[in-house]
Amino acid sequence: MSTLSMSNAVNALPRLLDNLAHILRKAEANATERGIDEAVFMNARLAPDMWPLSQQVQTCAELAKNAPFRIAGMEPPSYDGAPTSFAECYAVLEKAKADIASVTADDLDGKESREFSVKMGPRGEMDFTGISYLSGFTLPNVYFHVTTVYNILRHNGVPLGKIDYFGGNP
Repeated sequence: MSTLSMSNAVNALPRLLDNLAHILRKAEANATERGIDEAVFMNARLAPDMWPLSQQVQTCAELAKNAPFRIAGMEPPSYDGAPTSFAECYAVLEKAKADIASVTADDLDGKESREFSVKMGPRGEMDFTGISYLSGFTLPNVYFHVTTVYNILRHNGVPLGKIDYFGGNP
């Protein structure tokens, strides 16, 4: 019988970023096919008070790369700005995947109950354990932002289906 380790659980994050890249590649191809400037998609949002697609992608990358570092008790690398093109979206997703890969299984395994706090803007600090941060904060947030990108693109006529959400192969 195998068990789920923190390093195995963290490995869900690069897959989610790959799925997001797949969705973006379909959107890029659709924009080219329809003669739509990619800035239209980069700046699209579902509601006036929501972040545009570019910030949704940036947030996915940051949430995903922060998780293994914070769980391991290491300082995550800092990213600036948000992508302004499909190429920059792919680059930030690849950068996040490389940063995630730089945190080893030895750094993560056994850290399920490690306690730490994270500053959450004006709300102040929130307390977590390794497992609560990954399963109760990071994964739900990454899924939310990937879903929001998917919904922004569907709303703008990109022909995406459920299989695309899973990277084209479930």
